[in-house]
Amino acid sequence: EIDHLTRQSYEEDGEYLALVEDILDHPVFRSMEQYIQHGTTTCREHCIQVSYLAYRICKERGWDCRAAARGGLLHDLFLYDWHAPVRVRGHRFHGFTHPAVAARNAEAYFSITRRERTVILRHMWPLTPIPPSTMAGMAVVWADKVCGLRETGATVLAIIAAVFGRRPAF
Repeated sequence: EIDHLTRQSYEEDGEYLALVEDILDHPVFRSMEQYIQHGTTTCREHCIQVSYLAYRICKERGWDCRAAARGGLLHDLFLYDWHAPVRVRGHRFHGFTHPAVAARNAEAYFSITRRERTVILRHMWPLTPIPPSTMAGMAVVWADKVCGLRETGATVLAIIAAVFGRRPAF
């Protein structure tokens, strides 16, 4: 169960904030608020949720929580609307290509380590072929999937509620 890992807000966690405040305060990271990631969740909020969940997983287990926190925040720093038609965004296969775009952007705007770069590059595994090489990377992969499902699921439940007048019992 992940509930105990998501109960505390990242805004109340001074240790976490000390690791990532340079990213959270940066205008490029704040600009991610203009892009929707899943459902109604912005890319910025999605990255914060992934980062903080991966950080908590790693911290609880004695793994590299810094790489998880920073790599998690930057894992989707692709800076475009992936829902836009291909002719607008200029390329295909977002799921396969955005990790490299995010890694390039992270290196351009932030001081990241090689390990943080690898976390970003491999976060879409198993869609992309090379698996994470660290437990921090695996924590970001897992947190990304959990958060994405939660964000998408909330939208689906809202649609069902709007159509049928109530949320399903499952």
